[in-house]
Amino acid sequence: MVKQMNRVGIIGATGYVAMELVRILAGHSGLKLSLLVSHSQAGSLFSDIYPAFSGVADLVLETLDPDQIAEQCDFAITALPHGVSSEIVPALLDRGLRVIDHSGDFRYRDVSAYEQAYKLKHPRPDLLAEAVYGLPEIYRNSIRSARLVANPGCYPTCSILAVMPLLKAGVLNLDSIIIDAVSGISGAGRKGDTSWSYCETAEGFKAYGVVGHRHTSEIEQEYGLIAGNPTPLTISFTPHLAPMKRGMLATVYADLLPGVETSSLSQYYETAYADEPFVRFLTDSTSPNTLNVTYSNFADVSLHIDSRTNRVKILCAIDNLGKGAAAQAVQSLNIMAGLPETSGLKNAGCLI
Repeated sequence: MVKQMNRVGIIGATGYVAMELVRILAGHSGLKLSLLVSHSQAGSLFSDIYPAFSGVADLVLETLDPDQIAEQCDFAITALPHGVSSEIVPALLDRGLRVIDHSGDFRYRDVSAYEQAYKLKHPRPDLLAEAVYGLPEIYRNSIRSARLVANPGCYPTCSILAVMPLLKAGVLNLDSIIIDAVSGISGAGRKGDTSWSYCETAEGFKAYGVVGHRHTSEIEQEYGLIAGNPTPLTISFTPHLAPMKRGMLATVYADLLPGVETSSLSQYYETAYADEPFVRFLTDSTSPNTLNVTYSNFADVSLHIDSRTNRVKILCAIDNLGKGAAAQAVQSLNIMAGLPETSGLKNAGCLI
């Protein structure tokens, strides 16, 4: 008897993250894309919104009906705005669905940190204790049996993978960490805001959210947990916007503790990522390039030691829609469904 495929529904199915999810799942051998939900485009075909999917994903976009979702799906992936997910996800969980959520609503251990970062009152803070942070390189075992996985933000994913081995090794001055990170324009989502239009962004490069960007506290939470601190760390984080469609590059600066043997630092990365299928440590000191990870779930990491200042510079490149969002969600979904973790994802980046 042929085993029934795991059925997957996407809630909030017309944004860029959802488009990337459809692209991956449409060709996935172990998961069946069974339902697409869109409040704004209900009744249209997905391929009407994205003509490139004609003949590939001609599903009709449905209205939000939790009972219908539960009947047609085993898993739901929500690609909804912050504050909306926290209202809808509980209804899906109550109907026995396992959920991967892309918003920030379930990423925090401390509800006050979430409410301060997003300026929202959380309606279901009880679920924060259950939700698993969806970074497989850290939480793989917990993801396997989770009902609710909170897919990480793109900036946190890039920043965490860059420095995780050194945080675990305890070789950094934890008060010295600075992150400069750059994202492609698709990170702003699919919306008609003039400030994100082609003429406003092409041939320019700028910082934004310079003080108080909401991903700062998410990074601080995870850095603290990795380093074994009882409280989140305090870091300096500055995001930037680059005139490219997709891609992300984080540069992390940190002071080494006195007496740290720099010759052993690369070994921490080689050990930490030796068995990770989607993290590539560039041992020849080559700097990561976003072109090499575009349309993939890979993260390319390099370590550079500045002996003059006793400081390290770590770089990490990902696709903000790939490892930073949709592809990472599919990686977690594979784990939850008991499939090989690389299923549907072992594709190289686009070099042109």
